[in-house]
Amino acid sequence: MDRIAALAKSCRIAKVLDPVLNSECAFTFHSPYTSEKGIVVSLTTFVGTVEELGLNGSDEGEEGLFVRIAKRRVEKYNGEERADGGGDEAPQTVIKLGVGVEGGFRSEQDHFETISTISVVVLRAIPGGCEVVAELPYDASDPESRDVFPTHVALAVDAVVNHAGMSVQQDLKAWELDEDPKPVSKYAATLPFVNNGVQISPDPASWKCHKSGATDNLWLNLSTGVIGDGRRNWDGSGGSNGALDHYVETGEQYPLVVKLGTITTDEEAADCYSYAKDEDGPVLVPNLAALLERRGIRVAGMQKTVKSTAELEVELNATYAFDAITESGASLVPVSGPGLQGLQNLGNSCYVNSVVQMMFGGNIAELVSRYGVKAGGSVTTHPLLSAIRPRDAPQDFLCQVAKLGCALTSGTFAAPVAEENPSGSGPVSTDPRYRLAPRMFKNVVGGNHVDFRTGQQQDAAQYLQHLFEKLDRAELGAGSGRLGRGDRSTGSGDKGEDGTGSPSPSISLSSSLFAFKTESRLVCASDGRVKYRESAPETILNLRIPMEKAITLPASSSLAAATGESFPALPEFKRHKSGSVGDGEGEGEGNNILKSKGEEVPTIALQDCLESWSAAQTIDDLRWPHLGNATSPATAQTRMVNFPRYLIAQMQRYELGEDWVPRKIEVNVDVPHKLDIEYLKASGPQGGESLVPEADENKVDDSAELAEAPSASVPSQVPIDPDAISQLMDMGFSLNGCKRALFHSSNVEQALSWIFEHSMDPDFNDPLPEPEAEAVPATRDGAVDEVLAASLVDNLGCFTAEQVKAALKESNGAADRAADWLFSHMDDLDGAIAALASGAASVEGGPSTGKSASLEDGIGKYNLIAMISHIGKQPNSGHYVAHVKKGEDWVIFNDEKVCLSQTPPFKHAYMYLYQRDDTVGSPNASF
Repeated sequence: MDRIAALAKSCRIAKVLDPVLNSECAFTFHSPYTSEKGIVVSLTTFVGTVEELGLNGSDEGEEGLFVRIAKRRVEKYNGEERADGGGDEAPQTVIKLGVGVEGGFRSEQDHFETISTISVVVLRAIPGGCEVVAELPYDASDPESRDVFPTHVALAVDAVVNHAGMSVQQDLKAWELDEDPKPVSKYAATLPFVNNGVQISPDPASWKCHKSGATDNLWLNLSTGVIGDGRRNWDGSGGSNGALDHYVETGEQYPLVVKLGTITTDEEAADCYSYAKDEDGPVLVPNLAALLERRGIRVAGMQKTVKSTAELEVELNATYAFDAITESGASLVPVSGPGLQGLQNLGNSCYVNSVVQMMFGGNIAELVSRYGVKAGGSVTTHPLLSAIRPRDAPQDFLCQVAKLGCALTSGTFAAPVAEENPSGSGPVSTDPRYRLAPRMFKNVVGGNHVDFRTGQQQDAAQYLQHLFEKLDRAELGAGSGRLGRGDRSTGSGDKGEDGTGSPSPSISLSSSLFAFKTESRLVCASDGRVKYRESAPETILNLRIPMEKAITLPASSSLAAATGESFPALPEFKRHKSGSVGDGEGEGEGNNILKSKGEEVPTIALQDCLESWSAAQTIDDLRWPHLGNATSPATAQTRMVNFPRYLIAQMQRYELGEDWVPRKIEVNVDVPHKLDIEYLKASGPQGGESLVPEADENKVDDSAELAEAPSASVPSQVPIDPDAISQLMDMGFSLNGCKRALFHSSNVEQALSWIFEHSMDPDFNDPLPEPEAEAVPATRDGAVDEVLAASLVDNLGCFTAEQVKAALKESNGAADRAADWLFSHMDDLDGAIAALASGAASVEGGPSTGKSASLEDGIGKYNLIAMISHIGKQPNSGHYVAHVKKGEDWVIFNDEKVCLSQTPPFKHAYMYLYQRDDTVGSPNASF
């Protein structure tokens, strides 16, 4: 007690708004449930850690006061703890429709009781960890136990233990959907009524589908009084399309239906749906009560008896079988262990989970070496965790990446398969010992990003690009000292930044594993002279799907049979509509639905997509310096300068419809497991070619190459609206392409038109050209022109004076370049400025473009090792899952559900990850 009393003055009493991390270790995913030791929470900083990391970064001999929180979950039997672990529980009487409410269905948590053990601990820092100097049990409900401690210590312990906590508690009973408010149907007020005498019985037992006789998932047509069941799902499950077929058979005159059993006095809560092509989704029907009364239904007397589509979708997140998402009728076998760790869905966070499983789940050896745990390693001893104080860990980017990487690759938190449903068809266990909620990782990556900091669904490809940029900045800022191995050569497969093969003297960026440059070969139509130009490095190969090359096949046919060509033996998939997963009518275009048997399926080979990407294209009115700045048509062809160690290919499965709304392209893509793209290698200038003279090239700025030459002058002080950039990027276009489009346009609509005209330009994804105007000189002490800084602050309107000054220093005082730099780094402006202050090079135009980046090269032959699939009508809605190759097997990662995959959706994936053949078994030694 003397030790505790001596440290009592260091205690703080947590207030409501104080961040208190009392449910998870800041360095690992250990929680109060994962071991008998639980976690210890500092009574000074309120940060929880495992015991050995409680004084991380402290001087040897330093002591601190902590509260230890350990919990265990015990099973209940008729309200009591089960002693023998066997027997059957008493039957349950359900009188209310609900989960976890009195009289309703029991959740899994209702079967368990949590027992907490609290103690006050004094820790002392020793080499390699901490030791316990003193520990006394603490029981707030026992006055004698509580009174032993100094009052200030007892109050501090109570405040930490009872605090809501830094992590928002995950709701295990529901999945929060991110949906736009339902619109009022334009057909409601003038809806035709068929006076056929049909009256609906108040007895639900008499309700049945007029077509199939089904008695569940029933929808009443508000015009005709006909009852039909819901739509058939793409795998054959669900209804018989009774309600939808009735709408079609009656000439599409009566579009509005309501789900029987959801009608109550709260009319907005009723499930109403419009089949009309210009609505085709959930709607509000303000005059619902009047329409129903004509069919004998008095809303005032109705009680809710079935789940709405929203409730079904909420339940679906925890209970659906994998075959309802990507694999037809499969009963999948769950797997667990190192590299087979599931991740909890935080509410629309499947895009995060899928990306990190592909990146950090164990298939990329270099990232395992830097951020993961090798066989026999510990999640608490990773070098990126050392010297980081606990209070800094939750916001330290590299620490949180290592925390996640270690958890995924170690198997420490993987649930034993025996404790899961052996069929793989039931809900995952809610045992908190095995549940990993990547909140800290999501928060530190999302940071100040306008989209990723929210709880809304986002585009996985856009998130991956953002992750690369954040990782680059963090690695550049950390340098070789913290990451290690940075002073080694980049290995035989690497090329330095100059492409000569010389080893890079600085840290090897993780994004360099995926980075490639492209070469554009421009041929002037006037004189046949040739110009070569390399792009800035990219990390994702964005492939358009040329539907004009697609072959329309019956559902039972294959591309190989139709063309006589040889393709890998991949499972055939039925064509399904894009959208979110669920039952009933409420998803509209979001349902995965079979339209009819024998539907013809458009199919295209990945080879066609690659050839479309690399095909020669004509550019009109290109301005040529060697022609005296005159314009002339040109042909442009793109090739790859280097073949990266890992190649990420993104399929542009979305296009803008006539209503300017993104929609999914329904097409199967035959994707080979082995990919040979050696023919796409850039060759550079060839003998006999007449090149555009370099002297002429220097006379006019590169901006003259833009297709709209008169308006393509060098950007001056033109602020680009970040909201407009976000809107365009949500449609799948690159950051640089969006900037170019907005530079040439006055609004988003014009920018979209510009993109359609110029998306295939060879420089579409290049950064905007920098001006050649004289930079405003800095003063001798490194200050900038205060007048210019003040002017920029006023003109830009959304940056502080300090941020503008930092940008001016980075751009040598050039106002236009400073403005571009500020908008380019809006997602993490403070981090970018901090990187500048520490001497790190800024990352312009996307990841891996700084001077510290090196590009690997090798033979262009690859093997498919992972893919991310998306089910949804838009990339920022629906659901994402990852499939990763583990040895000879494919494994599906669907948030917390991890199973052996029987029929991976090779033809339907959104992103594919390939590994270069010559790197298999030979990791890059600089990681």
